[in-house]
Amino acid sequence: MSTVAFLNIGMHGRVNPTLPVVAELVRRGHSVTYHTSPAFRAEIEAAGATVYLYSGGGQPLPDPPTPIALLAGLARTAVQVLPAVLTDLRGVRPDLVVHDAACLWGAVAARELGVPAASSFTTFAFNRQVPSPTGASKELLLAAATQPGIIQGYLQARWELHRRFDARRLPVVDLGNIRQPLNLVYTSRTFQPGVEELDQSYRFIGPSIGARPPDPSFPTDQLRDPVLYVSLGTVFKAAPQLLRTIAKALAPLGGTVVVATGQTDPVALAPLPANVLVRRSVPQPDVLARAAMFVTHGGMNSVNEAMYAGVPMLVVPQGADQPLVAGRVVELGAGLSIRTEDVGEESVRTLAWRLLDDSRFLEAATTLQAAQREAGGFLRAADELELYLKTTGSIDQSARVDPSQGG
Repeated sequence: MSTVAFLNIGMHGRVNPTLPVVAELVRRGHSVTYHTSPAFRAEIEAAGATVYLYSGGGQPLPDPPTPIALLAGLARTAVQVLPAVLTDLRGVRPDLVVHDAACLWGAVAARELGVPAASSFTTFAFNRQVPSPTGASKELLLAAATQPGIIQGYLQARWELHRRFDARRLPVVDLGNIRQPLNLVYTSRTFQPGVEELDQSYRFIGPSIGARPPDPSFPTDQLRDPVLYVSLGTVFKAAPQLLRTIAKALAPLGGTVVVATGQTDPVALAPLPANVLVRRSVPQPDVLARAAMFVTHGGMNSVNEAMYAGVPMLVVPQGADQPLVAGRVVELGAGLSIRTEDVGEESVRTLAWRLLDDSRFLEAATTLQAAQREAGGFLRAADELELYLKTTGSIDQSARVDPSQGG
């Protein structure tokens, strides 16, 4: 069997989809290592991987994650962590490196080691319809002109990267879109805009949803239909007033309204109607399995999980790629969208009632559910990685591979 090294950026949205893939590779007999930030150590070890922590702790993306700041942060982080990462990997001797599409140091490490690499896209694959946030654009050039200090830091880090490491063939600018001969995309071909523009190196495996530890503290047996679920993610801290307004708008329409507050203190939402259940975190797949509607920020992981469960959505984009995701949900008929500044009790209640009353939203969500499930998920991802290893001559021929899975 083979040794597979995962390298990632310390963000839930980028780490979580890889965990079922890691667990499946381990189950099939492969050795898996994972370079990560301390916050993710326990869950990655639970998946069966050997964890290596980045020197200096986590690798947070800039806040706000503007394209120019992101470029500088990725290049600077690569220079900082690569010496220790390479020392670790030379001891591990991996047969394959799997890195996030924005994990510059993962791509460089694979070249330094002379091993094949696969890229992990936890958002859309980028093309003309879905521009990469770090791609060359007028906005990026304008930011570079108005923020010379940041661009100077980026150029210095890139020069240092090329001076010390094998950084050939890396994008000159588009460091958030590092492609490899195999690119795993964690959504379905149906949900990907402009899928016809992408070549066969992109494998649309759908949402990677594996078994998760049960949460005995969550009162699943107390939920009353219809269950209406609200979560605005973990990256952007949702204002208590925003969550309170949404919860109060939904309360007359639902049996139980479940609100996951993330970084926001649940106490700050009080007072709320009696049928509103507020927690910092909830077992999201379990709640979505019961939900009649999902109010979401439009993060790709959450939307993928909602589609997997066949749940119509009201999307309240907070930033990053979320407006694009929201637009795709609306375009395919599986939900509606509202700007944060337009959120009010009456506006949210009106949209929520439309989602619950008009069967066309549920029909569209059910169609997307079928596409998500047919994509194959983490099992398909493991198959693709094994096939990739086999074609590069780095895998035991007895490894289980299903080459019939296409696209």
